[in-house]
Amino acid sequence: MNRKTRKSTAKSADGAPARAAAGAGQAPEKAASGTKQAPGAGIELGGLPQLVGYQLRLAQVAIFRDFNAALGEFDITPGLYGVLEVIAANPGLKQTQLARAVQLDRSSVVSVIDKLERRALVSRRVAAGDRRSNALELTAGGLALLRRLRPRVRAHEERLAASLSASERAMLMELLARVFPGER
Repeated sequence: MNRKTRKSTAKSADGAPARAAAGAGQAPEKAASGTKQAPGAGIELGGLPQLVGYQLRLAQVAIFRDFNAALGEFDITPGLYGVLEVIAANPGLKQTQLARAVQLDRSSVVSVIDKLERRALVSRRVAAGDRRSNALELTAGGLALLRRLRPRVRAHEERLAASLSASERAMLMELLARVFPGER
């Protein structure tokens, strides 16, 4: 049997064939009973459901969808929000420092800053003592936008952790911090 025609034989923890989790990527369809099936229902996923990375990816997709629903009208992504927060907390931050803080390569940071600068949310000036570097600051408009975004981000955070107790939320944060700690 070749790779394209071979069916997955992976089993879930209870021995049943692994199936797609909700949100796995198909449009919901009506089941025979008239109720909606979960997206991707009925599609075998092999060993994916047992992979931490796969479960993190599903969580990330759900988180980004909710973030976009809550803040989409502002044309702000989680990454752009993070950049605004870091710059607000560190006025005069150099672009290279920002790149390290938000884990982007230097060329990506330049593109992000260009976008925020075009929107008059961030300003660049020559860094004191280093004419080759730019220091970053939020503009008055950037600060005003950040003040409007923060309550919505807090509400988004509450939604994503709504099914967790305070101790579970703390544990999740601790466990996530242990995933490749040297790569952060």
